[in-house]
Amino acid sequence: MPRFISLSHRQKIALASAAVLVALPVTAAVVLLNMDWNRAKPWLNARASEALGRPFAIAGDLSLTWQQPPTAGQHSWRSYLPWPHLQAQDVRLGNPSGMVVADEQAPLANVGQLAFSLNPLALLDKKIIIPQLRFDAPQVRLLRNKDGKNNWTFEKQEQPSPWQLELQSVVFSKGTVTLDDDVTHTAMRADVDTIANDARYGIAWKLSGTYRGESIQGGGKAGGVLSLQQQGTPFPIQADMRASGSSVAIEGTLTRPADLAALDVRLKISGPSMARLYPLTGVLLPETPHFSTEGHLTGTLAPRGGEWVYDQFSGKVGSSDIRGKLAFSASTPRKRLTGEVHSRLLQFSDLGPLVGADSSASKKERGVPSTQPDGRVLPVETFKTERWTSLDADVRYTADNITRDAELPISKLDTHVVLTDGVLSLTPLNFNVAGGTLTSQIKLDGSGKVIANGIAAELKASARHLHIQQLFPRLPALQASVGEINGDASLSATGNSVASLLGSSNGEVRALINRGSISKLLLEEMGLNIGSVVLTKLVGDKQVKLNCMAADFVVAKGLVRTRQFIVDTDDAVLHVDGTVNLANEQLDLTLQPDSKGLRVFSLRSPLYVRGTFSKPDVSVDKGVLALRAGGALALAVVAPVAALLPLVNTGPGEDSECAALLAQARVKPVAPKPGKAARKSR
Repeated sequence: MPRFISLSHRQKIALASAAVLVALPVTAAVVLLNMDWNRAKPWLNARASEALGRPFAIAGDLSLTWQQPPTAGQHSWRSYLPWPHLQAQDVRLGNPSGMVVADEQAPLANVGQLAFSLNPLALLDKKIIIPQLRFDAPQVRLLRNKDGKNNWTFEKQEQPSPWQLELQSVVFSKGTVTLDDDVTHTAMRADVDTIANDARYGIAWKLSGTYRGESIQGGGKAGGVLSLQQQGTPFPIQADMRASGSSVAIEGTLTRPADLAALDVRLKISGPSMARLYPLTGVLLPETPHFSTEGHLTGTLAPRGGEWVYDQFSGKVGSSDIRGKLAFSASTPRKRLTGEVHSRLLQFSDLGPLVGADSSASKKERGVPSTQPDGRVLPVETFKTERWTSLDADVRYTADNITRDAELPISKLDTHVVLTDGVLSLTPLNFNVAGGTLTSQIKLDGSGKVIANGIAAELKASARHLHIQQLFPRLPALQASVGEINGDASLSATGNSVASLLGSSNGEVRALINRGSISKLLLEEMGLNIGSVVLTKLVGDKQVKLNCMAADFVVAKGLVRTRQFIVDTDDAVLHVDGTVNLANEQLDLTLQPDSKGLRVFSLRSPLYVRGTFSKPDVSVDKGVLALRAGGALALAVVAPVAALLPLVNTGPGEDSECAALLAQARVKPVAPKPGKAARKSR
């Protein structure tokens, strides 16, 4: 017969309490496992909508299971406590109230399945710890209206919540993301899909649509799991985008996604012109020939653009090499670009697109229509000043050597480019040329405050000690010459192209050449076809020695008028009078020789230069048989095609062989403010 152990009253109470303690979690677990969680959806939807400030709904099933937590190799009693794992089907997140949406039924996000686990022990400390949040088949629609209001910004709560949310990682799967931005005229779509059997990447996407009004295409890859807890864990990314013939490609890692920071990638950029990058980057860059660069990009992502450094980049711009470091900051009130850029060898023709002076083929390649009228020489391509106020810049550019089709003895270039509130300054823009120096200061005000949709320009330039024999080292006849070119110019103008600026310019130009020589071969080397034609037509290719040349011009509303222009050779003194009209590119010059003997000039009849820059007409009075190198020299100096006078202007202070002729040429030229009339000529 079985014996029963008699328990005291106290023991019975203790046993009953233990049974209750065991039964409660068991009962709770049974209830949780068998509970229909869909009954809790109205309460969950209401609480989530209130917290997010927009409609939230779990339209599908809501279920809960229990899973063992991740242990990471460490075992304790906590590792045996199962964690709740929730799965929600067809989760929808709507747009904020007051958001104007074309399709009122289209939510901000629609997720086929949302799944995550919770750390139950952390709830005791009012912490919601989610080790992994998984999105399956997400459909995300990002919108921004013309007034700037968007659906991806969540308003902060007025009262901070005592609860803390810690999301440790995110898993992506197949889905789509669209962006419709009325501010930047952008409409893009990214289709995301998973990648199988790839040790580095877990998802891939394809991108298409328009960005800033330009058609854009691209694609890329990324890691399958984005770690938000272990900030040092690199999240691999690879992407490329193409627009307007330009391409941008990156490959690297994102290591601090919680702070939207620490992007560390290799960046490759190429395109027909740096200016075509504006649709992709929103950064204002100059017109250039075709270019390609590669370097190290690090940056901090932010809603307004962040901070970026493009370091140790190198590449080609046209035929010129380029390397350096640039930093971009999305600062206020304007974005800012700073840095230093260097070229070991700069091809002079690669500077042509900066002012629209490149060929029609080059314009076609960089996506700019050729607007140059037939018969016009000065570039008419307009400057896009409407973008100048979007960016401030402070960039230093240097080049060791410069070449052109025919070798030009320029050893160095040094310029400091500063753009502030639409005003572009090159202070200085310096060259080492032919053993001398060419220094200048240029100010281009494109802010629209002086002239709407145009530029108010100011130029001051000086040439000192340019040696003639070094300017043309391939001419043996000049090797014994010790002549120098010196000059100064001061000009101001308003306009929106090189042609309109020169056509409205005001100021003064002075030039001096002492102890040189001239010939047909020299003129051809300089590209001065007018002088070459005159010499060939009249005297062949005889070398004529120069004692000096003194030129003094006044410029008023684009009309260049001679105040004094005298050329002294061994054979004659040549006086040049007339005008050069930069507005309509018309020549109207008279060259009157005063012969010192009959060795060169047999008659004293004048030589007339008429016509246009592209089709000059040189005529001699009837009976004139020999007008030689003196006239050719004058023609060479004033020929606008050669653009010599804007670069070499007034003489230095030292005594020369023609001191009497040069007295007035030593006075510094001046120019009025842009848009103002020049002072009256002396």
